Amino acid sequence: MGKIISIANQKGGVGKTTTSVNLAAALAHLGKRVCIVDIDPQGNSTSGLGIDKSEIKYSVYDIIINGVPAKDAVIPTMMETLFVIPANIDLVGAQVELVGKMARESYLKEALRPIKNDYDFIFLDCPPSLGVLTVNALNASDNVLVPIQCEFYALEGLSQLISTIKLVKKTLNPELEIEGVVLTMYDGRTNLSSQVVSEVKAYFKNKVYETIIPRNVRLSEAPSFGLPILKYDPKSLGSETYMALAEEVVAANK
Repeated sequence: MGKIISIANQKGGVGKTTTSVNLAAALAHLGKRVCIVDIDPQGNSTSGLGIDKSEIKYSVYDIIINGVPAKDAVIPTMMETLFVIPANIDLVGAQVELVGKMARESYLKEALRPIKNDYDFIFLDCPPSLGVLTVNALNASDNVLVPIQCEFYALEGLSQLISTIKLVKKTLNPELEIEGVVLTMYDGRTNLSSQVVSEVKAYFKNKVYETIIPRNVRLSEAPSFGLPILKYDPKSLGSETYMALAEEVVAANK
């Protein structure tokens, strides 16, 4: 039985795409079949996996708006069990086109239903907003994984995300739960990072993963080479921590 997990936080720059790409790659390395669905019009997960957005035949836009079967939009990556449904700038149009449609929050859910059990995990890399695309992702998901950066404004705006999750749970998707919270961009040299870790753990309690993702130069460089950190520098701290996070995710889903 496949599991669909949204990676969501309406704040930009918190590590949503970094987590989507690298957690998915680490799970694939552990032998899981994984598909990333890039729901962000910027298409960073797509390019982060080395896919040229100008050469995409079908994208997330096509499966949501044009009724193209999701399986026809799936693209293989450099890892045998890691796949992606790509995004490009066309997806901006979907936000506008969905607004006037009936049951507009359910288009992605219906599109992904036929492929859900083809994978162990499907990750939905959400845009940095709580608009119609993110609501579609939350409605299509079993759970939500929330990346939070270890910075001063980390908890600001989180109440809005929690309210949206509660609203989707109440009105559209009663099964929706928080899968976990992953702390990102941790800098052990600062008191602030440790403070944020404590605050997030106090707020989310046992939902916070033990693995904390550090600030890591190699992790920042990898997307520009179109590679997950596991392929770019497997011995780096960033690679080791995403592998540890993947092992936590597997253990929690046994």
